[in-house]
Order: sequence, then C-alpha cells, then structure tokens
Amino acid sequence: MNRAQLLIARFDLVEYGICRRLNQGTAARPLRLLLRVASRLGDGAVWYLLVVVLPLYYGGAAVRTSLSMAGTGLAGVVLYKWLKASLVRELPFIRHPSIDRAMAPLDRYSFPSGHTMHAVAFTWLAMGAYPELGWALIPLAVLIAISRVALGLHYPSDVVAGGAIGAILALVAQNIV
Repeated sequence: MNRAQLLIARFDLVEYGICRRLNQGTAARPLRLLLRVASRLGDGAVWYLLVVVLPLYYGGAAVRTSLSMAGTGLAGVVLYKWLKASLVRELPFIRHPSIDRAMAPLDRYSFPSGHTMHAVAFTWLAMGAYPELGWALIPLAVLIAISRVALGLHYPSDVVAGGAIGAILALVAQNIV
C-alpha cells in the first residue's frame, strides 16, 4: 500500500461515523427518494440539459457559457477517472458492510466525487453568466453532494475534494474563455 492509499485508509476510519449517521438518516422513504432523484440528476442529465437550454433561453450569448461547461465537464471526467484509478479508494458500502448501499454506484471507487465536482463546476459557470439561476442550481448542487454520502456512495472528504476540484476547473474555464 502506497502513502496515498494508507492516508485514505485512515480517512475511511475517521469518516465512517459521519457516513453511517447520514446513511441511517435515509431510512425515511421520502428522504431516500429525494436523495436518489438528486443523485440520478447528478449523473449528468441535468447538466446536459442545462448546456442545451442556456442558448435556447438566453440566445447566442449563452453559447460561450455552454461550450465552457461542456469543456469543463470533459476535463472533469478525464481528471476524476484518473484520480479514482490512481487512488483506488473503495466506496463506503464496500469497505463498511454496516453502510447500506441505497442505489447502484456508477463505478467502484469513491475519491473524488465526480457528481459533486460537476455540480459545483456547472453551477459556478452557469451562475457566473446568469446569477439568477442560483436559486435552483445551488440547492441542487448541495442536494447532489449530500446524497452521495447519505446513499453510501462517498465519504465526506470525497465530496469536499470533488467540490474543490469542480471550483478550480470552473475558475480555470472562466479565465480561459
């Protein structure tokens, strides 16, 4: 086990309690359903829709924002897949059998949260151009992030790291465009 994997194993143990408490909180059927819907929206559909709808609603000026979001999304996928393959942090429900897997994961590894990374990046970029979208995008991004931990698919540090990476990608995209 390399240093990064050893550090991750220590984080797993520290974060287990938070994961377990949030996961137990999803026993209420309506809450679990809400978090599952948020998580599924974070699979990409809502972001693809946003990329397409922005130019339709705001006109040609929004094409730049949509292209920036698409490029950022692509860069994010490449980066998070590389990080997951390099760091191989097992999903919480795999490492801790007492954590209930509330839905099927998209892959086996948890660090960082790609859902949160994209939610933050797309929210940041869309609001940079159209701040009035914040009332819908900020709560959605927060729900997506919370859902990933509560559904047993990520540790809190996965979500924090995903959010930080998403913010950095959005800042880079804003400075490039």
